[in-house]
Amino acid sequence: MFKKILIANRGEIACRVIKTARRMGIKTVAIYSDADRNALHVKMADEAVHIGPPPANQSYIVIDKVMAAIKETGAEAVHPGYGFLSENKLFAEALAEAGVAFIGPPAGAIESMGDKITSKKIAQEAGVSTVPGYMGLIDDAEDAVKISNEVGYPVMIKASAGGGGKGMRIAWNDDEAREGFQSSKNEAANSFGDDRIFIEKFVTQPRHIEIQVLSDGQGNTIYLNERECSIQRRNQKVVEEAPSPFLDEETRQAMGKQSCDLADAVGYASAGTVEFIVDGDKNFYFLEMNTRLQVEHPVTELITGVDLVEQMIRVAYGEKLSIKQDDVKINGWAIENRLYAEDPYRNFLPSIGRLTRYRPPAETADYLPGVMPSTNVVRNDTGVYEGGEISMYYDPMIAKLCTWGPTRAEAIDEMRTALDGFEVEGIGHNLPFLAAVMDHPKFISGDMTTSFIAEEYPDGFEGVELDADALRRIAAACCAMHFVAEVRRTRVSGRMDNHERHVGDDWVVSLQGQNFDVTIEPDADGSTVYFDNELSYRVTGDWTPGQQLAEMTVDGSPLVMKVGKITGGFRVRSRGADMNVHVRTPRQAELAKLMPEKVAADTSKMLLCPMPGLIVKVDVEVGDTVQEGQALCTVEAMKMENILRAEKTTVVTKINATAGDNLAVDDVIMEFE
Repeated sequence: MFKKILIANRGEIACRVIKTARRMGIKTVAIYSDADRNALHVKMADEAVHIGPPPANQSYIVIDKVMAAIKETGAEAVHPGYGFLSENKLFAEALAEAGVAFIGPPAGAIESMGDKITSKKIAQEAGVSTVPGYMGLIDDAEDAVKISNEVGYPVMIKASAGGGGKGMRIAWNDDEAREGFQSSKNEAANSFGDDRIFIEKFVTQPRHIEIQVLSDGQGNTIYLNERECSIQRRNQKVVEEAPSPFLDEETRQAMGKQSCDLADAVGYASAGTVEFIVDGDKNFYFLEMNTRLQVEHPVTELITGVDLVEQMIRVAYGEKLSIKQDDVKINGWAIENRLYAEDPYRNFLPSIGRLTRYRPPAETADYLPGVMPSTNVVRNDTGVYEGGEISMYYDPMIAKLCTWGPTRAEAIDEMRTALDGFEVEGIGHNLPFLAAVMDHPKFISGDMTTSFIAEEYPDGFEGVELDADALRRIAAACCAMHFVAEVRRTRVSGRMDNHERHVGDDWVVSLQGQNFDVTIEPDADGSTVYFDNELSYRVTGDWTPGQQLAEMTVDGSPLVMKVGKITGGFRVRSRGADMNVHVRTPRQAELAKLMPEKVAADTSKMLLCPMPGLIVKVDVEVGDTVQEGQALCTVEAMKMENILRAEKTTVVTKINATAGDNLAVDDVIMEFE
């Protein structure tokens, strides 16, 4: 077996590979840019080599620099993770020429499957069902419009060398095709150094389901079932699960067989993923083959008991697969939620900064990839730590939180608790949105498509309005916590011998626009909170003032809340809701009704930068009359271009930024009449 491998990547995937290599007794080498000098993957590896400035095109994807690090450390093999050089045939060829093993597929498979046009032609020849479209190269925007009309709207404009949602646009008309073509080309050039574009029919009401394949290149190819990846935003996956709640065994086997046929057709070896679009009648169409490990691979590991990273390493070493197709089972259910540094309240735009608090839920101590779970599992694949920086240079993913249970309902319930207990502060993040999805009726029923976010949150995510029972449970818990805080305050002040003389029993709890009159009866084991002298909730827990995570039990059911102190109560975040909870005496509640509401500042005549980013171009000038929906400027952040548009017809009176400027959140880009 290899003695030392280099991981040509960063973040959570580098940490993930290091864990398996360590278990196999293999030493690891990390590479890092200036921005990652103190990154977790650098701390975890046995050795680390600096390879350049923060931009990936000056460090992580510069083949010569990676090759120099390999030579310097004497690494025998390289695991590329995903992204960066993982699907770069030139890198695979450079390794082969240097006599270094590539822990991935042959260069020929990377080349043929990495190009979406070529891969679709090969898939058709291999008998794989494919989506109608135009597979030739497209010269310019007008050519894109012509082809889109021939294929028929809606169409998907995609980068031939793309992946991860980069260089991908949906167009419903000529204007969107023209604009989407240029944006896709720009993103493709910046992310992959390849700006070739193709167009295919966009399947409406689709589900995104993919098949995990594993081949040793010696005649043994198997599939490890499917993953459902339909909940996406900007064509990038957010929630994944295995198996799919939609597929039946017949469709699973058909998709699996076609996936293996495609892998064999290109002489595949290692782990790979064949992605499909599946319509409501279970017709499936080939999208692409990812010749690498996928971000969502943990859910497959959880339901099959197979460590995919270990298998990749063994195949690269020349070993045959020890797993047969009949050995692959579906054990229970697994869910993965991607925790991103992005603000769901700002249309999921990226957020950067320091993690002032990062406390993930405790992982299941005895779970290891490659071991079939038997009891509920919590797994968190991460590459960050408290105090670390989230950089604007790389993908905004912070962690992949996974849970496993014997049934889908149990896996979801485990995920709800894990999300509620995940503490992240200092940056915008999508934990509230993920929690909301886990409680959404469509997700719970398994009835979702890739349009889930657009359909269910057409005006963006604005938080969660909890039902009456959930509000009462939180109100009861906050009343009990407030009582504990008041008792402590009176003790510290020295104003009491018996706290019951000084801390009242009657309170008014206000949250999400509702007021509850409650009475609390504390005892040695907890408290009973009465609502209008009718309903009562038993509250227990060991929360103490100052703790930011309250793990309470209300009427025998767990309630986990992230809490912060505000005047007269708490800021509470639970189950996707973010609210201020005020606990007041009846007299204080009467006076609170007389307080004027704070009016937000009027920013309707300004274009504010929605995220930290780089101004790529400004499309208007001072004095221009702009129409509703007209492009005003383009901001780039974390490798994605975002076009900012006018919300109404108006006149530009001032422009404060030019192309090349780096802006912070809410910086004023331009002003209007």
